Amino acid sequence: MAQSVWGYDGDNGPERWHENYPMAKGDNQSPIEINSKEVRHDTCLAPWHASYDPGAAKTILNNGRTCRVVFDDTFDRSVLRGGPLAGAYRLRQLHLHWGSSDDHGSEHVVDGVKYAAELHMVHWNPKHGNFAGALKQPDGVAVVGIFLKVGNTPKPEMKRILEEIDNIKTKGKEAPFQHFDPSILFPKSRDYWTYHGSFTTPPCEECITWILLREPIEVSPDQMAKLRSLSKNAENEPVTPLVDNWRPPQPVKGRIVRASFK
Repeated sequence: MAQSVWGYDGDNGPERWHENYPMAKGDNQSPIEINSKEVRHDTCLAPWHASYDPGAAKTILNNGRTCRVVFDDTFDRSVLRGGPLAGAYRLRQLHLHWGSSDDHGSEHVVDGVKYAAELHMVHWNPKHGNFAGALKQPDGVAVVGIFLKVGNTPKPEMKRILEEIDNIKTKGKEAPFQHFDPSILFPKSRDYWTYHGSFTTPPCEECITWILLREPIEVSPDQMAKLRSLSKNAENEPVTPLVDNWRPPQPVKGRIVRASFK
């Protein structure tokens, strides 16, 4: 398996990532299964707050592994603070993980429940200088995870991202994506679970404070189908649907998951 070529299929999939990225077998890997019976309610956990500048949104792209929206993070334009975090973390990008059908696709699993998709908003701690520096620190990155479930009352919020899908059908395609406030994607409830974990893609650095929101947002079956219409191959190659780009849950290894709610 070549260094740069990891993916989600048998020959280069999650089971084999550790061959090139030994950290993938570390003690603080993500995602995990959240088991309510083992979660610790922590009264000291503060509410979290996001203040996002819609003007910071830059582009949307298909990198062959996910659909990603990129934000300007050169200064504190769009920040996340509070909750389990000390200081403000800058929003860098958001991306999604999804399945080949509506009954799976999320990376985190809650009491055995898998959602259709999971949205990750990736923030980094500017006290470490730059994003690369933050990846080397246990408090370097904070990710807000939001579950997407399929229902009949889809949230209009996802519409903006999905409207652009036709412009980034194939791997390597990028399109301008301006004036977008990602906080419209948050569910009504701010309740969350938090634990220390890792990126769910190689090299799986263990630098993430996860803020996993309890309440999912709803998308329509059509909206999910739209995501699945992306191709993981480039324009001049056969169309292979980009689906099942999720990593299965990893061993918890004694970590404590804390909840902001009872």
